[in-house]
Formats: sequence, structure tokens, C-alpha cells
Amino acid sequence: MNIHKKFFSKIGFNYLILAISSLIIQIIVINVVGMTNRSLLNNFNILTILSAICNYVLPFPIIYFLMKKLEKQNLKKENISVKTFLFYLSVTFTLMWLGNIIGLGITTAIGGIFHTDISNPVQNLINSSDIWLNLLLISIIGPIFEEIFFRKLLVDRTIKYGARVSIILSAVIFGFFHGNLSQFFYAFLLGGFFAYVYIKTGKIIYTIILHIIVNLMGSVVSLFVAESAQALLSNTFTATNLVIVLIYLAIILLAFLVGIIGLRRYKKAKFNGSKTQISLKNPIKTMLLNPGMVCFILFFIGEIIYSLIR
Repeated sequence: MNIHKKFFSKIGFNYLILAISSLIIQIIVINVVGMTNRSLLNNFNILTILSAICNYVLPFPIIYFLMKKLEKQNLKKENISVKTFLFYLSVTFTLMWLGNIIGLGITTAIGGIFHTDISNPVQNLINSSDIWLNLLLISIIGPIFEEIFFRKLLVDRTIKYGARVSIILSAVIFGFFHGNLSQFFYAFLLGGFFAYVYIKTGKIIYTIILHIIVNLMGSVVSLFVAESAQALLSNTFTATNLVIVLIYLAIILLAFLVGIIGLRRYKKAKFNGSKTQISLKNPIKTMLLNPGMVCFILFFIGEIIYSLIR
């Protein structure tokens, strides 16, 4: 195995360790809380908080320590205009919707074949937990940590192989790390695009804000829109309900049109501030067909299968 495959294998094992560590931490924390006060585990909001602590806060030192051992390269920093940011936001929404449609179509088809309902764990979390928890954990805490985990720490170490290698690897790892088929496709698409934005700007704050906005739309704004839409269907609506639904539909339509146009630019992207230092003869094979990445992918394929059959 050459040095480049060894490098990507280390990355694969690092993120596999992150996943396993999160599970172990979660088991320990849940058991400790259960022994202290069993009734707390019956509170869905408490479980949501514990999940965020176990998945983001406590594992952070582990992945930081592992990735710090790999040499990093600082990206060229560049400010972007409000117009460019809104353009990026439109592409983000478009990729999210496309990914959701693909995921919904595939999970519906699988559910039809096996005569079972395949639920979306994040949607269940959003519907079951307090809206303020959704705002804090899903819309703010989650995006901050995920952008550090899957963009900052990852891209800084892989950019020497070129922007496209970093983008593909970020997309693959971010997509699989969600651990279920419902989220895989939009996480894959968004993971790649956020890596693109980070490489273009060199500033993780832009992808954090994009991530916060898209999660905010899905976890908080969607609840208000759903309530208004339900009111319209039941003929108990007010003018406010109608305005909320119309504004939401207008935003979707405008963002989708701009996003579709923007995807053409994304496809032909050039990264003037990021030069490829190491050219790989077979980048996909080198990135993915190595012990670390194979173990990582197999682990999450197993988790995805388990989420489908349980």
C-alpha cells in the first residue's frame, strides 16, 4: 500500500473511531444517568440533550487529537459578498430538496418492497422535542460541530490532493456518518457543497452559517409552515396562515430556480486559491479502496441496514 492510500486509510480509521467513540460515550452516559435518576430517560428532551453531548461535545477532543497528527494546509481566505452568499444559500436549499426527494423515493420504494414504514430519525426528533431544543441543538450546536468535524479538520488535511478530492471525501464521510438512508443523499450533496464553499472562501464561518440556516428551515420554520398548511387544509385558517405558506412557497421557488442555475457553475468550478500539490493517478481508488475507508464505509452500511430492518 503506497503512502497516499495509507494517508486516506488513517482518515477512514479516524472517523470510524469517532463513530464508535460516540456510541460508547452514549452508552456510558445513558447508563450513568439511568443509575442516577431513571425517570430522566423517559423525558425526550433530556435524551435529545444527552445525544447532542455524546455526539458532538465529548467526542470532539478525540477527533481533534487524531486529525491533528496529520499535516494540515491553511486555505487562502477570501470574503464574499451578500449576493454570493445568497447564491450559495440557494444552491444549498436546492441540493437539500433534491437529496430529500431522492432519499424519500428510495426509502418509499424499499418500504413498499418489504411492506414496512421507514422513518426519518431526524424528522422524528424534530416532531418529538421542544422547539427551543430544535433551535439550539439541531440548528446551532449541530452545524458548528459538524462543520469543524467534516469540513475544517478534513479539508485542511486533504486539500493538498486537490479541491475535488477534498469535496468528494467530505461528501462521502458526511453522508455515511448520518447512518440512515433517509438522510444519506442530502447529507452527501450538502457535504460536498459545503466543502466547496469552504475551499473557495477559506472561512469555515460561511459554511457554519449556511448549515445553521438550512437546519433552521428544516427544524423550526418547517413546523410553523406545517401548522399553517394544516390550517389551510382544515378550513380554519387565518390570513397569517395564508401569508406564511405563500412566502414559504415563494422562497422555495426562487431559491430552486437560482440554485439550479448555480449548479452549472458548481460543476465547472475553478479553485484559483487552492493548488493541487499531489496529483493522484486513480483518486477514487486511492481515497476509498484502502483499509480505513473500507472499514468506515462497511460500518455505516451495516448501520444503515440495521436502521432499515429494526
